[in-house]
Amino acid sequence: MSDETYKGEFYCVKCKEKREAEGKVVVSDNGRRMAKGQCPVCGTNLNRILGKA
Repeated sequence: MSDETYKGEFYCVKCKEKREAEGKVVVSDNGRRMAKGQCPVCGTNLNRILGKA
């Protein structure tokens, strides 16, 4: 699998706002593709489910 990245909107639960961020795409245990990034404002880890691989 290639080192795929996702650039787009994540929802930050700490800021309670949508943030533009870049994250690494990983496949979770149940086969879903997820983007994991970091909030540019508060530094919280962000997750976004992208759908099936």
